[in-house]
Amino acid sequence: MTGRRAVVVRDPLWNTIELDPVAVRIVDSAPYQRLRYIRQLGLAHLVYPGATHTRFDHALGVYHLARRTLAALRTHGGLRDVPAGDAELVPLAGLLHDIGHYPFSHALEELEQGAIPGDHEAVASRFLTEPAVAEAIREVTADAAPRILDLIRGRSASPLQGLVSGSLDLDKIEYLKRDARFCGVPYGEVDVDRLLASLVLLRDPASGAFEVGVREKGVAALESLLFAKYQMFRNVYWHHAVRSATVLYKRIVSDALAAGLVAPDELVGRTDEAMLFLLESRAADADGEAGALVRRAVTALRERRLPKRAAEMAAAELPVEAGAWIGQDSPLKRAVEDRLAEELDLPRGAVFLDYPEKPAMFALNLLVERRGGEVQRLGPGGRSGLIGLPRVSEELYRTARVLRLFTWGTRRVVEAEAVAALAVRPASEVARAVEAGTPLLSR
Repeated sequence: MTGRRAVVVRDPLWNTIELDPVAVRIVDSAPYQRLRYIRQLGLAHLVYPGATHTRFDHALGVYHLARRTLAALRTHGGLRDVPAGDAELVPLAGLLHDIGHYPFSHALEELEQGAIPGDHEAVASRFLTEPAVAEAIREVTADAAPRILDLIRGRSASPLQGLVSGSLDLDKIEYLKRDARFCGVPYGEVDVDRLLASLVLLRDPASGAFEVGVREKGVAALESLLFAKYQMFRNVYWHHAVRSATVLYKRIVSDALAAGLVAPDELVGRTDEAMLFLLESRAADADGEAGALVRRAVTALRERRLPKRAAEMAAAELPVEAGAWIGQDSPLKRAVEDRLAEELDLPRGAVFLDYPEKPAMFALNLLVERRGGEVQRLGPGGRSGLIGLPRVSEELYRTARVLRLFTWGTRRVVEAEAVAALAVRPASEVARAVEAGTPLLSR
C-alpha cells in the first residue's frame, strides 16, 4: 500500500475497508506494520487455533466502523455541534488506538504497578511522535498527535470521545465480532447495524455537554453487546488454559525483569516472537537460577506445557468479595505464591494464583434518548433504567470472574474452599501470615 491515494483492503469480517490517503501513510509506517505480528488475543491461539488474527486486522476494523458511524451521523446532521477536525481525527484515533500494544496484547499490563513503562494507551504517545506517523497525521491538523492521544486515553473533551473510548466504543464492537469469528465460537454476536444506526450525540442534562449516546430503539442491540462480552470473557478471554498460558508468560517476563535480563523499555515496540526470542537469548547467556527458570518456562510455553488447575471457584461462589491484593500482580501476591509452593512441596515459581479483573470492560455509563425525547443517563449516578442494565452488567462481570490456583510441572489438587478462604482475607492479614510462616491453605 503506497502512494497518496485511497486503498481498499479486503477483510473477512467487514468485506471491504477503504483507507483514505492519510490512513494509507500511517498503515505503511514501520510502527504500524509491527501490529501485524502482535496477536489480538495474546496466547488464546494455544486453545483456539484460529485465534491468530492480529492487532493490525482489528485496528483497521475500528477505523472502518468509525467512518461508517460518522457518515451516518453526518447524514442526519448529528455533527453540527462537533468542533472542527474532530470528525477527521476520530477514525485515525481508531486506527492508532492499539499502536502502543506490548507483545501478546494485554498480558503485561497485569504485571505489578511500575513494572512496565505504562499501559498501551500511554505508550502510544511514543509511536505518535515517530516521524512517519507524525508527518502523516499532521496533514489533518498541526496538533493532531496530542488530540489523537487524548481520544485514545479517554481524556478528550470532544463530543465524539465515546466512539474511541467509552461504554459503547467501536473498539469493543469490533473486537467482539472479530474474536468470535476467528475463535470459531458463536458468542460474540452483536447487532452492529442496529447499534451503529442508534448512536447519536446527546446533551447531558447535568453538564450541558454533548456526548455519544444511544436512542432507546438501540437498547436491545446494547444488550446483545453486553451479553456477547460476558460470553467471550467467560468462554474465551478467561478460559482456564488461556489464563494458564498468560500467568506463565507474565511470570517469565516478571522474573526476567527482576533478574535484570531485560529492562522495562525493552518490552516496548516488540512483536510476539521477538519478545520470546529476546527472553530466550538473554536467559541463555545468563548464569544462575533466574536464567535457568526463564529458559525452561519459555520452552514450556512454546511447547504448550502449561500450568494445570489445582483449584477453581467462580467469583459468585465466594463467601465474600476477594481481597484487592489477589486481582493484580504484586510483591505480596508473589510471596503468597512462593509460600504456597512450599506448602504443596513444589519448587519456587511453580504456583500461580489467578483472579483476573477488568471492571471497566463491563461498566455502563452512557446517555439514552427515550422515545419521548427525554435524555437520561444509564449508569453511575443516573437511571438504573430499562431492564436495569448497569446492575445486570455488574452481575455478569462477577459471574465471569473465576479464582484459580495453577501448579506447574507437577499437578496438585487443592480444596477450592481453602483457596477461597485465602483469597477473601485482607492484605494485611495475609502479609502477617506469610511473614510468620503460618500455613496459608488451612481453613
